[in-house]
Amino acid sequence: MSDSRTTAPLKVLVYSDDVNTRQQVILALGRRPHPDLPEVEYVEVATEPVVIANLDAGGIDLVILDGEAVPAGGMGIAKQLKDEIAHCPPVVVLTGRPQDAWLATWSRAEAAVPHPIDPIQLAETVVGLLGSRVVA
Repeated sequence: MSDSRTTAPLKVLVYSDDVNTRQQVILALGRRPHPDLPEVEYVEVATEPVVIANLDAGGIDLVILDGEAVPAGGMGIAKQLKDEIAHCPPVVVLTGRPQDAWLATWSRAEAAVPHPIDPIQLAETVVGLLGSRVVA
């Protein structure tokens, strides 16, 4: 990989109607989830229209969507993004429980992580997806 000190930060969009869920995700991942990756900048989003606007504008490297958000759940938004955004970044869906992972498959998300958020599992998932986005 390239020298991460000279690489632009990665932008991660975190969507949930619950500010506590957004903060749990950000705290779990931190500014640099892996030494080989550049720092991460977070875009916190609480509504579906703002998710869509951010993805339409481009520049997002990874999307984390709360599947339990209301009124628009993350799985439905994930499916819409994958259907409508030509070069959609990887999507992680936070599911209500591990048994809901099959719904993430329906949504075409690249990964699913269950609530309650396990920081190690979330970091491993995110690093795996972001690592493939970094140009060597």
